[in-house]
Amino acid sequence: MSNVTLSIEKLSKQYRLGEIGTGTLSHDLNRLWAKLRGKEDPYSLVGQVNDRSIQSKSEYVWALKDIDFKVQKGEVLGIIGKNGAGKSTLLKLISRVTAPTQGSIKAKGRIASLLEVGTGMHPEMTARENIYLNGAILGMKRNEITEKFDEIVEFAGCAMYIDTPVKRYSSGMRVRLGFAVAAFLEPEILIVDEVLAVGDAEFQKKAIGKMKEVSRGGGRTVLFVSHNMGSIRTLCTRAIVLDQGMQVFDGTPDESINYYLTSNKVDMTQHLADRTDRGGNGKLVFTEVKMLNNLGGLTQEIISGDKAQFVISYKTNGPILSNRFLLGVTFWDKNENRVLGYSSDEMGMEFNEFNSTGEFILDIPSLAIRGGLYDIKLVATEGGTQAEHMLDNISNAFTLTILPGDFWSVGQPNRSNNMVLLDGMIHHV
Repeated sequence: MSNVTLSIEKLSKQYRLGEIGTGTLSHDLNRLWAKLRGKEDPYSLVGQVNDRSIQSKSEYVWALKDIDFKVQKGEVLGIIGKNGAGKSTLLKLISRVTAPTQGSIKAKGRIASLLEVGTGMHPEMTARENIYLNGAILGMKRNEITEKFDEIVEFAGCAMYIDTPVKRYSSGMRVRLGFAVAAFLEPEILIVDEVLAVGDAEFQKKAIGKMKEVSRGGGRTVLFVSHNMGSIRTLCTRAIVLDQGMQVFDGTPDESINYYLTSNKVDMTQHLADRTDRGGNGKLVFTEVKMLNNLGGLTQEIISGDKAQFVISYKTNGPILSNRFLLGVTFWDKNENRVLGYSSDEMGMEFNEFNSTGEFILDIPSLAIRGGLYDIKLVATEGGTQAEHMLDNISNAFTLTILPGDFWSVGQPNRSNNMVLLDGMIHHV
């Protein structure tokens, strides 16, 4: 017997751009006439890819195009992609908030969704009334809802306001209540959008834990959208990547995160040869620097705690005293505080004879810097840090983004910047 609880086949969603109502009736009649004659939708091939960065040349846009995947019972599927990639549209289609233009959605069992703040909550009704209303919508009997009622209220932490209209709740309280209702009323498929980011750290930890319990203990399916790669890695068993409305990757969380972080078409290598804002006598010049993640992908973004490798290329313009050579690599935060540093002399590194070109490789087993933007400074000296010994000195040689990670695997992203000291090694090749 098949364990597939959700099957998506050739799913597409098209929207009309411009003013609402312009030509809509005529287009609807054209669609109906084509359908009655057994013909293809005359607008199914009209429209352009959902690239929000360019001016549209068509009346139509495909928010989603030809999405295909299946989800097994008990699987936690992460859905990742840039803003505007189609993630929320996909969840709305699966939740039946809106209908697809093409394709099919086949689901086994009840679906509960938390798509945005206040989803499924009537603002004029109290929390108590909303709990029973949502249970009824899911097809539950009143006594079944009553059995879960106390757990929902305790999880949401809204006992004091249980008989207060939801419109008077803060956004965080509405999210807590909405999630508790969706998770505890035992749907076969639970859909959660980025909305969890609205809650505080304590709630995020509880929510991630509950989703794990729902999927692994209860055997229910979870679809989870998040921009927090640490949460995707911790919670999900599989992930798909959407880009401009199309499904571009499907794999393990690590594989999908790697694809997402390395698929940017911008040149990931920082070219330094022509930089004029540098110090030193120029006998050795840094020419470029790049970073590779734990799967060997070229990127400028990495999750806190992941392995990182920095490849620093150079050229020489004269003989280098290898026995006196020193390489320094330091990381600086947005407030110009040095948070991390590697120095070859402190590591006892002995350098080989220098050729006209070469590379230094800095391996960091766990780049456990907290989330934020960091600049890397490169320094090369020959015998000391005095000006006469300085070979090259470049600030802001490379800018990297550290994405918040669940470093201790507790179900919540780590807090912002802080100074760290990490193990690492520099190799000369």
